[in-house]
Amino acid sequence: MTSPRVAVVGTGVIGAMTAWRLARRGADVIALDTLSPGHDRGASAGESRIFRTLYKEGSGYVPLLQRSGALWRELELSTGTRLLTMCGGLTIGPREHADVRAVRRCAEEHDLDHEVLDTAAARQRFAQHRIDDDEIMVFDPAAGVLRPEPAVQAALHAAGLAGASILPYHRVDEVAETARGWRITSGATHFDVDHVVFAPGPWARQLDPLSTLPVEIRLITAYWFATRDTAAHRPDRLPIAIRRHREAGFSCFPVLDGVGIKIIPHHLGWPILHDPAALPRSAEPEYARAASEAARRLLPGVVPHPVRIGTYAEGFTPDEHALLGPLPGHRNATVMTGFSGHGFKLAPVFGELGAELALGEPASHDITALDPGRRAD
Repeated sequence: MTSPRVAVVGTGVIGAMTAWRLARRGADVIALDTLSPGHDRGASAGESRIFRTLYKEGSGYVPLLQRSGALWRELELSTGTRLLTMCGGLTIGPREHADVRAVRRCAEEHDLDHEVLDTAAARQRFAQHRIDDDEIMVFDPAAGVLRPEPAVQAALHAAGLAGASILPYHRVDEVAETARGWRITSGATHFDVDHVVFAPGPWARQLDPLSTLPVEIRLITAYWFATRDTAAHRPDRLPIAIRRHREAGFSCFPVLDGVGIKIIPHHLGWPILHDPAALPRSAEPEYARAASEAARRLLPGVVPHPVRIGTYAEGFTPDEHALLGPLPGHRNATVMTGFSGHGFKLAPVFGELGAELALGEPASHDITALDPGRRAD
């Protein structure tokens, strides 16, 4: 019996992980992308991403996160690459804030190790954050920081070692169903495959079979700020953090490059992009000023003027949960998109699930809530 031939369209972190897990299962894999592995246009970029286990998005993700953590370590071991630094994680906000309560509820439901720091303890232990009188911290020891660009390249390297063909700079011009599977056209080249996995990130609706999916492209902007005491802001002393503040909410990342911490503001909103090709390469001045004010107000150890700004495109669904499963209305096709800003940490287990679906195996986790055919509103 010949190995099933599977095309993976898109080699961001989701496509890269899927190619790796498919190739490990013996599939004949081709993985195509318009751009280079680890490029800086989609959501698989930006130097650092959060891994956390106390999950405000729903405690049903916890088993997926635990499996994902094991797969991150497997990928590190198989490629000799350091990708995940476990520095712990903080949720910071008023005690009664919905996200703070959700994180605590998740910890209690799954009996997960955590620590609640009252205002005084939070100020003493993590003085890198300015804490208001009504705020607390929830510390998640099973959290850390991921390196996205090396992660994509490591997954594709592992896929290649297992026999996958990685084809960067191969724009997919057309995908068409055939009697036995799909034909993928890139320029003058055709690839006939048994199954196709669509992992296009924010480019989802540019492919005809995906054009009606409820995925909206949004602009995410990250800001790096120089620190006055670099050592105090490295991962061994500063956990990743998600801040829920009445004036400014953001994700915060420790110093990795020796220059500054990174924040991604939440309170500014994420503007809609109509085309990923129109991604601006810097921030509007009003947004940069607002990010600077958030840093000045809540991060006393930084110089509150960004030394670097990065912009990235991401696909969001109405309910902000991914579309992962059989492509509605088609045979032999799996879609994996719309991860809504929180898919990176889960990418290894999502890749494993994508491989199982493509090969007709039972899913190792319950992902009915991510059904692409659901009403995601």
